[in-house]
Amino acid sequence: MDEYGRFVDWDKMDVSAQSQDTKELTCTEFQELKQLARQGYWAKNHSLRAKVYHKLISNIPCRTVTPDANVYRDIVVKIVGKRSGSSLPLPEFVDNSLVPTYCLNAEGVGAVRKIILCIANQFPDISFCPALPAVIALLLHYSKDEAECFEQVCRILACNDPSKRLIDQTFLAFESSCMTFGDLVNKYCQAAHKLMVAVSEDVLEVYSDWQRWLFGELPMAYVARVFDVFLVEGYKVLYRVALALLKFFHKVRAGQPMESDSIQQDIRAFVRDIAKSVSPERLLEKAFAIRLFSRKEIQLLQMANEKALQQKGITVKQKRQNVHLAVHAENFKSEIVSVKEMRDIWSWIPERFALCQPLLLFTTLEHGCSLSRFYSHSEGHEPTLLLIKTTAKEVCGAYLSTDWSERRRGGNKLSFFGTGECFVFRLQPEVERYEWVIIKHPELATTGSETENHSSPAPSSLSSGSAPSDPSERLSPFLSARHFNLPSKTASMFMAGSSECIIVGGGDGQALYLDEDLNHGRTSHCNTFNNQPLCSESFQISVLEVWGFRD
Repeated sequence: MDEYGRFVDWDKMDVSAQSQDTKELTCTEFQELKQLARQGYWAKNHSLRAKVYHKLISNIPCRTVTPDANVYRDIVVKIVGKRSGSSLPLPEFVDNSLVPTYCLNAEGVGAVRKIILCIANQFPDISFCPALPAVIALLLHYSKDEAECFEQVCRILACNDPSKRLIDQTFLAFESSCMTFGDLVNKYCQAAHKLMVAVSEDVLEVYSDWQRWLFGELPMAYVARVFDVFLVEGYKVLYRVALALLKFFHKVRAGQPMESDSIQQDIRAFVRDIAKSVSPERLLEKAFAIRLFSRKEIQLLQMANEKALQQKGITVKQKRQNVHLAVHAENFKSEIVSVKEMRDIWSWIPERFALCQPLLLFTTLEHGCSLSRFYSHSEGHEPTLLLIKTTAKEVCGAYLSTDWSERRRGGNKLSFFGTGECFVFRLQPEVERYEWVIIKHPELATTGSETENHSSPAPSSLSSGSAPSDPSERLSPFLSARHFNLPSKTASMFMAGSSECIIVGGGDGQALYLDEDLNHGRTSHCNTFNNQPLCSESFQISVLEVWGFRD
């Protein structure tokens, strides 16, 4: 069909969707390129898309010595020999079951394996890269020959811009991306996450499929549209689209029985057949409607997850720990929650801490109802989990991301600290998790001054804070914990403590107040969100526990 169609089986392609109009791409400004990519400007012109890909990839900053087309021509015969491309064994760093053909002809299918073997020869540091076969298969559609495709893939792999993440090449990077995706699902797809927790033994095992959905199961027309935007905007696009896929899966399958014994298989089948329910345009529209964190914040979260894995010694591929087993029935004893309820809470917390075991730090049954004793047992631990059971059998609590010692920064004043990872929740009489208000309802946030020296606000102001004017450039308070080394001016007003009281909340209009004797508490509830209150407006505490996280 054109000079770039050598490896394409046109009988399998929807040629009617292709336009023969002669188009050129002259813009170079990022914002204009971003809009054109999202709109699909080059999506219906095979030749134009090939030229755009070549231009975008050639502009990727790479290592000084990056293998090019000439290197491929020099090594391919030596590595492949006279063997048929389709019978070539693949290196261990790719999943042999995930080599999509994407409407390639026989020559193209064989070329994918030849290029993978040559890349393995030139990139010995790659240890885990399951997305590679799909990327090669896609780029073969828009390459004149194997050597040109090899060079383009090498440039993507050899990118040396620390701010531009493209393809995971180690198990550590891949696994931390799965954990980061789990954190994002927990924040932005709560209904879908609730379903995953209910029907799967290990939610992280489900979320470890997120790249497979994009680079394995998604049909060719959809992958190409995603890749259009990915080459312009980077890795964040992949998270957006995967979140959108999960949202559509939940919407389409809500209330229906599972089609198989595995939610993983059901999601894979849905993504493979997505054309039955969602168009590529609708998928991207949904993806970019998600008010996601900034690229910088996602990078920080990814780094934190990598660090957590390194500390656990998980740096190479191995059998994944079942996250639900982080709460061992034989070692866990609480007077407030059951093992199952604690496991439910564990499914809500950030993935990097879900690797840890719960450790009881304080309980009023053993340590008494003293606020000073509460502080002495809780300080030095970050994060912590607060659990409360009232005399009316209500059970509620809070995940607190920041060390209680931070309260001293305000001197004798009741100063607020914490991050957007904090949340409050209710377990009895019904289970409900309340999101942090600024992240979930950014339209309600007001631009305020720095929060370092806040005095005690009125209860209604607990849901306000600093909102970044340009989300792509400035950090929200979501990741301003000490382990991210961010300035305190980005701290959230979520938790506060003094010698007289504790205040926790601000999520979805919910706030929790505990008096200094830890016998009595009260709640503040904003009706704006049409949700149920955390617990009774005024309550007596039966038992209070604080849990830490043990490696």
